[in-house]
Amino acid sequence: MEARLASPTDIVGFRSEARNLLAHKIPPEDVTWTAPPDMDCLLSSTLAAQQVRPPPAARAATAIVPASFVRLCEYVVKHRDADRFSLLYRLLWRLVHEPHLRHDATDGDMTRAQHMAHAVRRDIHKVKMHLRFREVHDPERPGSPVLMAWCEPAHHVLEAVAPWFTKRCSGTRWALMTPQGSIYSDGHRVRYALASGGPPLSAAMPDADWLERWHQLIANGHATA
Repeated sequence: MEARLASPTDIVGFRSEARNLLAHKIPPEDVTWTAPPDMDCLLSSTLAAQQVRPPPAARAATAIVPASFVRLCEYVVKHRDADRFSLLYRLLWRLVHEPHLRHDATDGDMTRAQHMAHAVRRDIHKVKMHLRFREVHDPERPGSPVLMAWCEPAHHVLEAVAPWFTKRCSGTRWALMTPQGSIYSDGHRVRYALASGGPPLSAAMPDADWLERWHQLIANGHATA
């Protein structure tokens, strides 16, 4: 059975699909999880979360799942491991059918998921602490520069760092570009752009190239609430 997700980090879709699979007693080995690759992801997972999904058949089976596992899922889905969704559904299935699993610190599946979550948290921290924006002057709006940066995160952490940079750069036009996609703000709203790469951060790069990329983001981006 195929469980299709809307984006590489579609946590809302994963929860919905997993509840339905559990309700219908579909074992992990009978499920194939698919999500579009970065370049084919037309909408960010933030927008995908706004899609209307059918209600799950039942929630009773997941009522016993500990809150710690729910938080774990939020990080693991951002990992680049292609088997992350299969691993999480297998753990969910086992937590429902093997309640003692939550107390087994040596379990292979749980240890693997914890390591993946740790790698994602480390990547988020790295981007927040070490990213440096470059001020690009816009001749069309003198006195209102654009702060732009390029980075290559190890995992799907773009949306996870967006709120932090939104607060840090409040009221300022800014953009963060990665090979997987881009986020930018006009000073008021944050937008997510299609995954189309961008220029590397280079002191030798003329401002015109950065401004061209800025206008591409404005043309191709998707506003978030």
